[in-house]
Amino acid sequence: MRTRILIAMLPSLLFPATTADAHAFLDHADPRVGSTVRTAPHTVTLWFTQDLEPSFSTVEVRNASGARVDSGKASFGAGGRSVMRIALKPLSPGTYTVSWRVLSVDTHTTEGTFSFRVGG
Repeated sequence: MRTRILIAMLPSLLFPATTADAHAFLDHADPRVGSTVRTAPHTVTLWFTQDLEPSFSTVEVRNASGARVDSGKASFGAGGRSVMRIALKPLSPGTYTVSWRVLSVDTHTTEGTFSFRVGG
């Protein structure tokens, strides 16, 4: 009986399970989350912990009044499919909110928001 138990347990001892991230989480952004930048950026770039499905991943940037200040279409590719960029219209001093919703290649959806400020 002991031998059967040991034989049954052998694969799990030799090949321990590895953990895998189940979602694409925001790793970092440029401009940085919560930062204040002196010069208005031309793009917002988001780096995620997993590759994304571009057709089902979006990002929006809005000013304090709620008006969109982005180009409307995110781009992927440069830096890999875990990097999403969106071009911005010329920004005035103020606070901007970035909202993203992404689908990772493992079919999990995540979303979030953060803000950054332009000017002193």
